[in-house]
Amino acid sequence: MIDLILNEPQLLFSLALTAKTCLVTLALFLVAGPLAGYYLARAPGVAPRVLGFIITIPLVFPPVALGYMLLTALGRTSLVGGALEPFGLSLIFNETAVALAGFIAGLPLVVRPLQAAFASPRLIELEEAARIHGAGRRDVFLRITLPLVRPSLAAALLLGCARVSGEVGITMMLGGNISERTNTLSLEIFNAVSRADFDAANALCLLLSLFAAVIFLAAELLIRRSPRL
Repeated sequence: MIDLILNEPQLLFSLALTAKTCLVTLALFLVAGPLAGYYLARAPGVAPRVLGFIITIPLVFPPVALGYMLLTALGRTSLVGGALEPFGLSLIFNETAVALAGFIAGLPLVVRPLQAAFASPRLIELEEAARIHGAGRRDVFLRITLPLVRPSLAAALLLGCARVSGEVGITMMLGGNISERTNTLSLEIFNAVSRADFDAANALCLLLSLFAAVIFLAAELLIRRSPRL
């Protein structure tokens, strides 16, 4: 399997692009996930519900349809695409589009577990007790909130990364599935089957299966070690 991937530049590129996309989206999840999760769990009013609905759309909406809508919204003839074009920037048919597709697809799996963790009544009670004893907001967050949600954060990041590595529909529409430019491992499996290269498809499926197994076991371990809130 390794020899097959290393000897095929197209497969090697797909592996490198998938790894790069996972790293980029992981950094984005690390920032956006806790912020969005905390806001959805603690903020009052209608706005959090609207944001929660928007974030959850990739879980309930067909990926290809969502990818087409994003392509329409971010294409060169759109308001966003037209504004970026004079600066030589684009959000479609490049590696940026692949990362954006992965981020959108994986964000719900990162935010929802964190929202549940931040909304825990036990966590809120501990935070209030710390404030009563004179702890400031920063100390409460660093010494109470963050340590208690850290296992949930790690598990959420792993699940989001797994979703990114397996993303197909949104990436295909937004990134274009261009050989040695935007073809991730998942897309390369589709390409390999299309050209009847079943050896490559089998090798890539095995590679992704091993990656998914590692992610699942790591997430299970973190969840089991999470403090009961």
